[in-house]
Amino acid sequence: MTRLALFSNVAVRALAIFALAGFSAAPLAAADETTTEPDIEASFPLADDTAGSERPDTESTKAFQEFVATLSEVQEVYLSPKRRVSTAQDVADGNRFLMHLLAQSLALDLEANASHPVMERLVRPNRKLGGDNADAIYFGTPIDSRHAYKITSNQVGAVYSSITIEVGGGDSGYAGGIGAVINDTDYEVQEDGSFELYIGGPERDQDWVAMPEHATRISTRHYFEEARSASADLKRHVPMHIEVLDPVSPPPTPDDASIAAQIRAVTKHFRSRSLDQPMPDPMPTWVSFTPNKFSQPLKPGSMAYAAADAAYTQAPYAIAPDEALVITGRWPTCRIGNVTVWNRYLQSYDYLNRQISLNRKQTVLNQDGSFTIVLAHKDPGVPNWIDTEGRTSGMVFWRFMMPEGDIETPVATVVKFAELAN
Repeated sequence: MTRLALFSNVAVRALAIFALAGFSAAPLAAADETTTEPDIEASFPLADDTAGSERPDTESTKAFQEFVATLSEVQEVYLSPKRRVSTAQDVADGNRFLMHLLAQSLALDLEANASHPVMERLVRPNRKLGGDNADAIYFGTPIDSRHAYKITSNQVGAVYSSITIEVGGGDSGYAGGIGAVINDTDYEVQEDGSFELYIGGPERDQDWVAMPEHATRISTRHYFEEARSASADLKRHVPMHIEVLDPVSPPPTPDDASIAAQIRAVTKHFRSRSLDQPMPDPMPTWVSFTPNKFSQPLKPGSMAYAAADAAYTQAPYAIAPDEALVITGRWPTCRIGNVTVWNRYLQSYDYLNRQISLNRKQTVLNQDGSFTIVLAHKDPGVPNWIDTEGRTSGMVFWRFMMPEGDIETPVATVVKFAELAN
């Protein structure tokens, strides 16, 4: 037996004896009494001199190897010049995005069970993707359209909350579209902010939404319009609980097959939101490809992972190190208005330490009620500065939740930074 194996044997044996002694109901024998050492090896398979034996060829091992191969493939192809990933910063941001996506894949799908769902935070200040927002807290979980569910939550001051049911995509895959959406005008909110919502099952007079066919996932949005962005407040808590209403048995003990399935679910989540993520065809008209020029804000329809009752517009920005982008416009009547900046992978900039987005409460208006917002690499000393982190290019994205009437399209103008700072 090798020295390392001998040490492992002794260490495991010592820990096991300690555990058995520590939790035994009987007192330890006196030093002069004859004691019999427990048969630890009967309960703990200890290492021995079997270096030449083969590891069992299990399905979970195959799934893990597939997962590792997928990580390598996605990193190589997704961050390739064919996808216009050409600079060192593009590659670095891309590697960071893939790590955030991996963290989300593990959090959302490794232990996911549609018969025993748990609402998980989709994004956090240290896990960003999918066009996250500093003023919002998001949750999600997989569901099965054969079940009925009950959601219990609380507004906790949110000015807008909604529950969206995505359809298609299969287990852990990218959803094909929106099957149903219900917001806080459609269910009863109690005086203390609490609410309940039933999904599927027998029709109810209120606080109920029918289960769409081929439903695969629930996403919830909770938007706040406050001086401090809600997601930047690490003490902010939105209680979000989901339960299955029809009788279900406890999940079986994890075995080789079920663990293999869980690993493959993580792999599917990771791949379907990177290399295999579908693109809208045609692209929505509210998406502009012209730097510093916004399209008319519009609602997204049934596009997957969008809020059906919101209006959006976005455009890339491009400013030199000595320039700034001045954006003018008016906030519409809506539940919340917000503008934020992302990198090319739709990750928000650092909102814990910088002002990288603005909502209406954070915006200082001009005398006529309009706003002037400035994107710049450093503080120009004027109101409504959005910090670009020194990035000369990125994405500017606008959200208007439940807007009323026409929305004025923001107008952007590139100026020299020195003109603002004077």
